[in-house]
Amino acid sequence: MLKIARFLLSGIIIFNLISGCTAHHETTVKTGGPEIVSFRALPFRLTDVKLLGGPFLHATELDEIILLSYEPDRLLSKFYSEAGLKPKAEHYMGWENETIAGHSLGHYLSACSMMYQTTGDKRFLDRVNYIVNEMKKLQDADGDGYLGAFPNGKKILEGEVAKGNIRSQGFDLNGIWVPFYTEHKMMAGLRDAYHLCGNQTALEVEKRFADWLYGIVSPLTDEQVQNMLRCEHGGISETLADLYADTKDEKYLKLSKIFYQKAVLDPLKQGKDILPGRHCNTNIPKLIALSRLYELTGDTSDRKAAEFFWNTVVYHHSYVTGGNGNNEYFGPADKLRDQLGENTTESCNVYNMLKLTEHLFEWEASANEADFYERALFNHILSTQNPVDGHVVYNLSLDMGGYKYFQDPLDLTCCIGTGMENHSKYGKNIFYHNNNELFLFQFIAAELSWKEKGLIVTQNTKYPEEQGTTIEFKCEKPQRLTLQVRYPYWAANGISISLNGKAMHIKGKPGSFVPVERTWETGDKVEVKLPFSLRLEAMPDDSSRVAVIYGPLVMAGDLGPVKDSTSTDAMYVPVLMTEKRDPAAWMKPVNGKINTFVTVNTGRPHDVEMRPLYTFYDRRYSVFWDLFTEAEWNARQADYKGEIKSDRKIPGASE
Repeated sequence: MLKIARFLLSGIIIFNLISGCTAHHETTVKTGGPEIVSFRALPFRLTDVKLLGGPFLHATELDEIILLSYEPDRLLSKFYSEAGLKPKAEHYMGWENETIAGHSLGHYLSACSMMYQTTGDKRFLDRVNYIVNEMKKLQDADGDGYLGAFPNGKKILEGEVAKGNIRSQGFDLNGIWVPFYTEHKMMAGLRDAYHLCGNQTALEVEKRFADWLYGIVSPLTDEQVQNMLRCEHGGISETLADLYADTKDEKYLKLSKIFYQKAVLDPLKQGKDILPGRHCNTNIPKLIALSRLYELTGDTSDRKAAEFFWNTVVYHHSYVTGGNGNNEYFGPADKLRDQLGENTTESCNVYNMLKLTEHLFEWEASANEADFYERALFNHILSTQNPVDGHVVYNLSLDMGGYKYFQDPLDLTCCIGTGMENHSKYGKNIFYHNNNELFLFQFIAAELSWKEKGLIVTQNTKYPEEQGTTIEFKCEKPQRLTLQVRYPYWAANGISISLNGKAMHIKGKPGSFVPVERTWETGDKVEVKLPFSLRLEAMPDDSSRVAVIYGPLVMAGDLGPVKDSTSTDAMYVPVLMTEKRDPAAWMKPVNGKINTFVTVNTGRPHDVEMRPLYTFYDRRYSVFWDLFTEAEWNARQADYKGEIKSDRKIPGASE
């Protein structure tokens, strides 16, 4: 059992003791915060990390354009109406025209706060400050601290919910679509404006709203609270815990704990998988909240639930892309074969799973979390954005013969909101650190300025179009430090590390970190070679339904333009006919195309070219393939042809 050392003095290096034995690694506590547990590694500030070239910088630049295209007054429009003031502009459509209105403003405030730190572009700071000032005016006009954009929100919450008159179900609370989910997004935006842009007014506005909210829910009985929490409430417990961290006011910690849904969280603390049949994104934020509460209170049952949930979702409810859910819901554990369609893997789910992953990695710096993060970041998050115009998808289709449906950014939904944030913060999760270690968490081209140590660390790479990376050091003075290089789980052929041109002996295995300890000086260079190899990953419930993976990359087969299917062969997703499960035996590289392969005399009725899923945006594709030997095909051919006529036909293909 891990014994958590609790120190309130910031910056002290402490040791985790495992089973009473000698410490195994360095840990630290967050500087200046109220956290009372130890952390193995912490992220750097976004301002400390500058993205260099590559797909993540490109995604960020597209997101900049999208964010600047929005008009703050349109996002604020319904807030004005609900405060009894005349809107300055017409509201946006999509979900902003429903009783979930207001959630997009919160996402936008968070995204602009992060983008300001990422780019230094003052236009984002100006927008953050403008929105916060307007929110204060709206709050002042209300007089009680309330802020909301959904119709009659204050009237219903004060007049009905606060009095115990609660009519609640999955997405409805007394006629309002997920009001606390929406208010969570607003509070998160205010928190980020305070944390990342130094806007003190944002903290004051958030406190006033939380004070109003306390008056709504604190008088309720436990039975009434649990009835209320049957309606999706997002991560409002997390933002209230953060507000406690920012203010040290115990009232907000108490308020955070009120939003604890026993029906879901108690079984998870007991190690029970109660996820099948539950809405994915309703529940992931609850575990993010427990993670934050663990850090602030030391309650290990909260940590236990978060870790159990993460392991259950990652290893029993997730697809090869790192995404989860079909039609937004969890299915039975390890039963994914037939859970494929155009509405698999909602983007909000992955956004939140990565937030949860960040917490878990900070506690122990396990390569398991870093490896999952890479899987989901490269194969889902990067895949959700159109690399031409920056538009994003709601669900990343894993349908056999599907395509990506990119949303109109003015027709707002939850995944447009999380999409605003996804591509504004890539610099946060490339490097992690404690006082004596620097973790190479992701292989993304970036420059780190570690001001406290007088270090500039540059990661030069074209990864994943390059199978390796180079780390260069520039030091004001020599620094003793352990560079922890991730040895990815997928590196079946091993990795190599050289220091200043001299090969190192690798102590480690796939799914670990390799320590490179040295007193670093200017000019020191570490070169890491990460050879990719082809492999199959099968559905957990059907070894013959497989995906092809190349290194970290999920490969998708090109099935032609979305709006054009001109041949009979193109109407169906081919099957793969082979006696060998090693794809290297029946796939060959395509000359002149990076990370692109073609099957050789294996695809029926035709061979297929495959390339990384994140590169697709205007083509149909399949990630999953049915694999047969000749004998298996002969035995199943008639039945399978009937199946594909009804189920595996490419949607929209002409007869």
